[in-house]
Amino acid sequence: MGSLHRSAAVIVLLSFITVACAEDDPYFKTKVGAAIGAMVGAGAGAAIDKNNRGRGAAIGAAVGVLAGGGVGLYMDKQKKAIEEKLAKELQNHDVELKKLPDNSIEVDLKSEASFASSSSDVKASFGEALAKLGGVITEYDSTAVHVIGHTDDQGATAYNQQLSQARATAVAAKLMAAGVNAQRVLTEGRGESQPRMSNATAEGRSQNRRVEIYLKPVVQGQEQAAFAPPQ
Repeated sequence: MGSLHRSAAVIVLLSFITVACAEDDPYFKTKVGAAIGAMVGAGAGAAIDKNNRGRGAAIGAAVGVLAGGGVGLYMDKQKKAIEEKLAKELQNHDVELKKLPDNSIEVDLKSEASFASSSSDVKASFGEALAKLGGVITEYDSTAVHVIGHTDDQGATAYNQQLSQARATAVAAKLMAAGVNAQRVLTEGRGESQPRMSNATAEGRSQNRRVEIYLKPVVQGQEQAAFAPPQ
């Protein structure tokens, strides 16, 4: 599609949206951003760093785009939906959830609940929780999904690195099986390199064994930031 035709199509689309959405609608900007996401897909993909596994234009087509003014409200709604779906897991502390200052959502999965010792197979009892989480993430498609595995320092460093990556991949697979588009998902294993607590105690090692899921908003004009690895 030529740039002139593309611009004209966007103008027409925005005209329909403007009529359909009341000006006092708190989601107005979010709706506009999401609606033009498909139109600017190729542009969004081009804005994403090539180091992100060559996803390019395909990402733009798979992911919605948020206007800056609606990001906070959009992510608050997503967090609330996760809280409702995973109420039991949160109460049991099998899952921890928090919103970060940059509007990202962090979902931490307790290793003892999700994996058997030294295994990368998600426990059958935890599969339902990931299916519910995946269902919410599917509905909120204007987010990049980062799945990061961590271990304690028991065993060889190379083995821990491999295990952390395998666990991240296993969790990502469950989310995608629940409907999350694979183009939104990035996985990473960080092994024993980022402990939360000292590995000198059993409690510390338990806290260090975890899988973290970061849901980062894809903001128009800042698409690359959403696909950059969380710090």
